[in-house]
Amino acid sequence: MMQGMLSNIRGDITGGITAGVVALPLALALGVASGLGPMAGLYGAMAVGFFAALFGGTPSQISGPTGPMVVVLAGLFASLSGNTELIFTAVILAGLIQIAFGFLGIGQYIRSVPYPVISGFMTGIGAIIIILQLGRVFGHEPPGGTIGALSYLPTALADINFATLALGIGTLVIAYKWPAKLGKYIPGALAALVIGTLASLFISVPVLGEIPTGLPSLQLPAYDTQSIFLVLEAAIILAILGSIDSLLTSLVADNMTRTRHNSNKELVGQGIGNTVAGLMGGIAGAGATMRTVVNIRSGGKERLSGMIHSLVLLAVILGLSPLASQIPHAVLAGILVKVGLDIVDWSYLKRAHKGPRWDFALMLLVLGLTVFVDLITAVGVGVVLAALAFVRQIAQIQLEQLNNLPENLEDEAENALLKQAKDKVLLFSFGGPLSFGAAADVGHHVRESVKPGSKVLILDFSRVPTMDVSAAMAVETVTIDALSSGRSLYICGANQAVQHVLNSINANHSATVMFKTRLEALEHALKSTGNNADHKALD
Repeated sequence: MMQGMLSNIRGDITGGITAGVVALPLALALGVASGLGPMAGLYGAMAVGFFAALFGGTPSQISGPTGPMVVVLAGLFASLSGNTELIFTAVILAGLIQIAFGFLGIGQYIRSVPYPVISGFMTGIGAIIIILQLGRVFGHEPPGGTIGALSYLPTALADINFATLALGIGTLVIAYKWPAKLGKYIPGALAALVIGTLASLFISVPVLGEIPTGLPSLQLPAYDTQSIFLVLEAAIILAILGSIDSLLTSLVADNMTRTRHNSNKELVGQGIGNTVAGLMGGIAGAGATMRTVVNIRSGGKERLSGMIHSLVLLAVILGLSPLASQIPHAVLAGILVKVGLDIVDWSYLKRAHKGPRWDFALMLLVLGLTVFVDLITAVGVGVVLAALAFVRQIAQIQLEQLNNLPENLEDEAENALLKQAKDKVLLFSFGGPLSFGAAADVGHHVRESVKPGSKVLILDFSRVPTMDVSAAMAVETVTIDALSSGRSLYICGANQAVQHVLNSINANHSATVMFKTRLEALEHALKSTGNNADHKALD
């Protein structure tokens, strides 16, 4: 491990320092946005950044405070009336839950969240961050929560502080329009922070004020019977969001470095980072896409880069916190509006109208739920709806495959037998895995296709690799229908797995006859209908 960590030492030092400089204004701004203050942002960035890099499964990833985590912490801060002990307990618990996720191997499931759900969820978080900062840009201190901040907007608009508005917009413009040539030396967000703070010295605007200096003190977990469910719920949400956020960033890092990350190891690393962050009085963090991209572009590839990024922040914590007290709220709000705008999935929004309408509708639903209800409901509802839509899609394909085949069998002998049987033998061919999605319509489909004069129904399972209990119950319905109307029912081509499911469900239907091949079933059906002497159909 040590040898791998030192294999790209110069690039990792450059990448780490650059990522640390980029992380500084974001850590301060996200700390303030969480309600826990700028130093909690720095402590969180330092702890999560160091330990996630040391123990995680994505060597080039830079971790620290991110938009989704801060949105949850800000909500918890409002719910707990600023009880910091309980908030840090939630961060510690979130870390422990993530470690458990890693050991239980949940990483691969989190990565399989459908794209429209992720897109709507990230865009919603971007919108929340912007909504929460608008009041500060207008020179006010809005109440916590998205709805509170939105309902406060008319009040803020009626009494705009034009100095803070100019400072906020100026910061946003500098962060966006900072020349790429200068960006190599000083990142746009940091330039905006410095220029905005210097400009504020000549005007009277609200600033951060006194910030405690030096290293953090140990925050032991607290317990409060009244708030236990609030804390536990926030911890679970932080753990899930942090995991989604980190693994999405890991995929970005994979694409840039042409490597493959270890999802479960990454979750363990993130969990250790968040546990330590909570103990140090820092806010929760996750893999941060922008900082990771900056690190890789600056030469960072190995774990060392993330650890150096943390040491840069430690140097700032030890030396520069008195200077940070002069930073205006409006400047941090301007930087956060850029963070929010960067999180919004513009690339999908531009193309959404060209893609499937259902996916776009799902994205908008998740976006609405994220902003106006809560993040977990949004992701939960999105995943369930996406899964149901997929099941329905597959069911449609399965039902199309279940076709009544009167005369298009590829085998000549089988085709001849089927023609000879005329309408007395009906063959239904099932294609692909038969699942619960199609089960509801299988019986109905067969019932509609059965012709009055038919005597034998053959269900052909030769193309069905698997079947679930719902599908077996549907086959039972078809069997009962056939037997009660005086028809014989044959099953052919079922493999061992399908036979096992059918036998376990349809054990009592001894009248059902099983055949290995379709040819055997057709021959037997012809004998039983007394059509074996009729050769006219072969002409």
